[in-house]
Amino acid sequence: MNAIIFSAIMGVVMMFTGIFTNKKPLITLTAIVALVILLVANILNSYGIFSIQVDTKDLLHFNKMGMFFNTLMIAGTLLFVLLSGSEMEKLGNKTADFYALIFFVLCGTAILTSFNGMLMLFLGIEILSIPLYILTGSDKKNLKSNEASLKYFLMGSFTTGIMLMGIVLLYGATGSFGMVGVNNPALPPSSGVQTASFLQVAGFLLLFAAMSFKVSAAPFHFWTPDVYDGAPSVFTSFMSTIVKAAGFFAFIKLFASNTSLLGPTWSIILSFVIVATLFAGNITAVFQRSIKRMLAYSSIAQAGFMLFALYSNNDLGTEGLILYTVAYCLATIGFFAILMKVKDYTFDGFNGLASTQPVLALVATICLLSLAGIPLTAGFFAKYFMLASVVKAGGPIWLVIVAVLFAAISAYYYFKVIQAMYFKEGQPETAEIGQGFKIGLLLVAAAIVLVGVLPSIVLNWFYF
Repeated sequence: MNAIIFSAIMGVVMMFTGIFTNKKPLITLTAIVALVILLVANILNSYGIFSIQVDTKDLLHFNKMGMFFNTLMIAGTLLFVLLSGSEMEKLGNKTADFYALIFFVLCGTAILTSFNGMLMLFLGIEILSIPLYILTGSDKKNLKSNEASLKYFLMGSFTTGIMLMGIVLLYGATGSFGMVGVNNPALPPSSGVQTASFLQVAGFLLLFAAMSFKVSAAPFHFWTPDVYDGAPSVFTSFMSTIVKAAGFFAFIKLFASNTSLLGPTWSIILSFVIVATLFAGNITAVFQRSIKRMLAYSSIAQAGFMLFALYSNNDLGTEGLILYTVAYCLATIGFFAILMKVKDYTFDGFNGLASTQPVLALVATICLLSLAGIPLTAGFFAKYFMLASVVKAGGPIWLVIVAVLFAAISAYYYFKVIQAMYFKEGQPETAEIGQGFKIGLLLVAAAIVLVGVLPSIVLNWFYF
């Protein structure tokens, strides 16, 4: 409960900060302090040291996994602000409002990690999504930003309607908005057969479509490239990491205990979605000329791997999701921080970066290697745990082989950037880069390698 209350309070604090001061560095510093307070409050709640008690009428259920995931999300946001806060200050005079919206997104994230019913799921999704529509169109002088915001809002609103329809059908089948009512088939105990009713199946399929949209899973991914490319890069970094990870947590929490209701059809549908997501993300990314748009398609491909945690539905999949969240957030936030320092987002814009900015090129290389899943980086064990969870769950080997083949394809477009930095000549134009920024990037690179060598550091923290 600490994360929900403190994130909402910090959002209001940031709104009033913009009234009392126009100094953007001071506003950013206030946001950093607020994030540290939020992080400490959530950790204290996780260990039972300090917890605000509120009677939620069983609408929210707080457990160790949810609070640990909150810690990862808040820490990831803190890293994002430390590396990219200066870029947010360049977007206009509403810096405090941007930070307020980010805190409200974290409030929605905290609800999604603890919801215990369909109504709280809906509220969490909307509290998470509505600030993102605003942040996407925050660069008002950029037509691509305005277009991306409108497209995101319209498609997101339509998806909300689909989600509500799914919730209504489940309520009609079970007579309850709670998770317990959803999990119980609407059949009398004397029937002896535990099968889902038509309304339950239809409701779950609509919810599946709505949640697939939120996490950019095919065939509901078409909004992602345009929105990620049109949004300001600083917010694309946030949307493709913290927001996506929160959506996956809610996705898995909603369906993990209900897959048996759909029977064999569930594994068939999910296998199709995983393969389609991997195909659409990786194959399309190969043909992109803009690195930012390539990363947008790459995020779709990464979603395909994260769906393995839902497919396997076991402890290894849970551990894989945790590692994947850490690895993906570190690598993507780190690389986007570098991308925003380069004036040209095309592959040619990175030509010769190693000779002019060796620190940036080194960290970018480590981030890209992690996204590709190369050994000794965090991304390797993240992908390994995902694939191993499918094998442990008795899933088809062909699905694992397909995932490995697409991972090999992803290495092609990631290595194109590395090739441009180290093996092509050029004088890339970059913004002024301070020593503090370089030190921050090196710490991110060190964390990626450390988790890649000793993944138990993250997992032990979760278990102990």
